[in-house]
Amino acid sequence: MIATLSGKVLLKGADRVVIDVAGVGYEVFLSADGISRLPDRNEETFLHIHTHVREDAILLYGFIDEAEKEMFLILKTVSGIGPKLALAILSGMRVGELSAAIVTQDVKRLTGLPGVGKRTAERLCVELKEKVGHLGTMEEGGIRPTVSMTASAGSLVADALSVFSNLGYPDPVARQALTAVKRRVGDERFAALHLEELIKEGLRALA
Repeated sequence: MIATLSGKVLLKGADRVVIDVAGVGYEVFLSADGISRLPDRNEETFLHIHTHVREDAILLYGFIDEAEKEMFLILKTVSGIGPKLALAILSGMRVGELSAAIVTQDVKRLTGLPGVGKRTAERLCVELKEKVGHLGTMEEGGIRPTVSMTASAGSLVADALSVFSNLGYPDPVARQALTAVKRRVGDERFAALHLEELIKEGLRALA
């Protein structure tokens, strides 16, 4: 089984990437957040991998950090949630936020995730409440708070989310892009960005 991949980003799509490893291209499916955090084409990257074997295919699912991979594997233990739905859930909410929603049994928030109805949200809360709490503060490279990216964080973010909505980007995808920008430039620089700069950086994260 393939557990990790290290190589150059060859191609990037909306939900997948092709990684060139010593001349061999591996197609890997990622969450929207994972796609936004990948480096540019022809740059080196490292991914944690889950190898999913079916009768008709071998599919690779990739993750920037171990916390996301662990959450993915935990989600798959819930009845009715397969790899595609698990990845869709991770595309709608970062690990820390998802963990908090499950632990606090926030069914309303969970039903806002792609493909998650009320019954599935209730199963997530009941079956995973005791399993995901430790993931709330896990990040690549150590333990640190999860970045909050909500419209209440400030008028700049709210305006940026509105612009991305007008451009046709789903709200969860736009939030993940802005979170990636904040992580890359730092809190101080992020707060000083003008709207046009923030949109430009957000589009770069989505590219």
